[in-house]
Amino acid sequence: MKYDIATIIQGYAQGYFLMADENHVLGWYASRVRTLIPLDKRFRYPKSLQRVLNQERFTVAINRDFKAVVAGCANRELTWISPELEQIYWELYQTGWAYSFETWQGDELAGGILGIVIGGAFIGESMFYRIPDGSKVAMVKLVERLRQSQFVMFDAQMMNPHLERFGAYAVSDDEYQVLLDKALQRSCFLL
Repeated sequence: MKYDIATIIQGYAQGYFLMADENHVLGWYASRVRTLIPLDKRFRYPKSLQRVLNQERFTVAINRDFKAVVAGCANRELTWISPELEQIYWELYQTGWAYSFETWQGDELAGGILGIVIGGAFIGESMFYRIPDGSKVAMVKLVERLRQSQFVMFDAQMMNPHLERFGAYAVSDDEYQVLLDKALQRSCFLL
């Protein structure tokens, strides 16, 4: 199945997201309950992470090594990022829709978050780490950047215990659509 960029962006702008199944068949999905990372005072993280942030062991970059972040996100036993979806992310990156928000320790990629930006919505697709705390620091620094750039929402799609530690919360599809519509009225930039 061939996907063009305009169709993909239209799908995300309507609240859908792409995933591949265990046979690498790509399809559109939606959820009745969506997970958001708060961009207000509800965002939180463990005190131990504050110590890591204070140590300034990591530097942050955007799109320094987009392909490596996609590969890191796909590198797991069960992945929904098929080779076809990796190619789609690359095309979205080349056309200015997809971003990698990265942490580095010296010249080594420590972790990152892969996402799509549409208006004032950051749609988080996946995250990974190679060095402990790499993705956690990326999360904190990305939220700071989204706040500075006045993004409306950080969509994490599905809840997991890791995201709950950051204050992630669930919204109904109706609430999500209202926020997404508001986000689409904005022009926000990650860079």
